[in-house]
Amino acid sequence: MERTLVLLKPDVLERGIIGEIVTRFERVGAKLIGLKLLASAKDTASLHYTDDLAKRRGEKVRELMIEMLTSGPIVAIVLEGIEMVEIARKMVGTTEPKSAAPGTIRGDYAHVSFKHADGKGIGVFNLIHASGSAEEAKAEINVWFKPEELVNHQPAYTKFTLRE
Repeated sequence: MERTLVLLKPDVLERGIIGEIVTRFERVGAKLIGLKLLASAKDTASLHYTDDLAKRRGEKVRELMIEMLTSGPIVAIVLEGIEMVEIARKMVGTTEPKSAAPGTIRGDYAHVSFKHADGKGIGVFNLIHASGSAEEAKAEINVWFKPEELVNHQPAYTKFTLRE
């Protein structure tokens, strides 16, 4: 069993497509164990977009991503399932929406390019974040959720795939 963090960014809430995206995860059998609507403080967004991002993509990109994440309400979700990090990443699609394959969340609901975002001097509004590894997921879940906010349960639909 593996857990992952998914963030529905402000552009998802602006467009009113929260339910459509959550439904996609439910349809593949992901178990929802944490869910909350919140307005991210800059400090929290800074913990999420770590210095590691700045090392990989530059401090300016990190600052733009923090600004984007704090520009409106977000939905933080913890999913659990078999190889859930990889499954969620595959469902989300590539980081640049215009390059994301049809059938992925970004491919079906967004079309923004890095070039467009760079030209506007803004972060890429690409709808959603999904943890990149199990280690990253664990750290990110700890940024957004307290342990007591995660609900351990066994939905009937998981009895065939998620038996302990």
